[in-house]
Amino acid sequence: MLIDGFIRPALGATPLAPLCRQGPRPFEQLYAQLRVCRRRCHGRSFVEHRTPRPHDCDERCVTHVCKPLAVSSVRQCHAVLSGALSAAKRWGWITVNPLDAAQRPRIPAPQPDPPSAEEAAKIANAAWQQDAGWGTFVWLTFVTGARRGELVALTWEHIDLVSELLTIRRNLVRRNGTTILKDTKTHQMRVIELDQDTITILSQHKARADQRCTDLGTTLDDDAFVFSYAPDHRRHCDPDAITHRYAKMAADLGIDTHLHALRHYSATELLAGGVDLRTVAGRLGHVGGGATTLKVYAAWLAGADTKAADLIASRLPRPPHVHAEGG
Repeated sequence: MLIDGFIRPALGATPLAPLCRQGPRPFEQLYAQLRVCRRRCHGRSFVEHRTPRPHDCDERCVTHVCKPLAVSSVRQCHAVLSGALSAAKRWGWITVNPLDAAQRPRIPAPQPDPPSAEEAAKIANAAWQQDAGWGTFVWLTFVTGARRGELVALTWEHIDLVSELLTIRRNLVRRNGTTILKDTKTHQMRVIELDQDTITILSQHKARADQRCTDLGTTLDDDAFVFSYAPDHRRHCDPDAITHRYAKMAADLGIDTHLHALRHYSATELLAGGVDLRTVAGRLGHVGGGATTLKVYAAWLAGADTKAADLIASRLPRPPHVHAEGG
């Protein structure tokens, strides 16, 4: 998608050697254009048609509105180009890789925005009031901090209700209007321990799904999806529909938040509660021994450090010249 959607349309018509003789400039120009508009419209007004085939326009054919490509995606484009040109240099096709001198867009400092404890309680209560399946999804998002696509991709074989373990192996993503099951964002599976309340909630959720299958004259197999709008659980939920449902619920509650913020809530609550960085990183699926977790949630680690300092001091006898306040 990066190559066909963004790189080839901009650079594909220029032969390799003349392109590289221009230095990093055409690549940096591409990055700048993509950060303004992923379609690189240059301010032109046009209609984005629902299909490239001949058709009668309807409400799905809309006037183009510029939407920038995310910094992370632009950096991925840079990585693809840099790798390709490094290979070209190694094979003798070019003498200099111009991307060695190119500047990538900087990743903005992360700003986690978890809901407050009071808001989290309102969100959880509202989800349960809507229906038990939706309440289960929101609850599991809170307690695991898993990504939306990871939870949507869960099947019952990934949940061990006896050992109280949840295994995350897959992620469901949307590409070119279709959903694809792939490995996780970090390409690593992880196992998360679950608490007893969550096991009870999941057991009840499975019992309801099993009963629906029985009513249909079928069985709930291990490869059936945990979260599904299909009565037999053979089809996963639409991840975008889940995001929209959550956004509407939050708006109805008057809470300015989004679904991914529940992942931030899980992380910040664990860190503020004194859970060690490596454990939190493992539950979130961060690689690098907690480096990503540290970068994103540094402010909450400071709060945990204060608790750690108070804990150590409270376990030591006070020197004779230090007296309690008021003593």
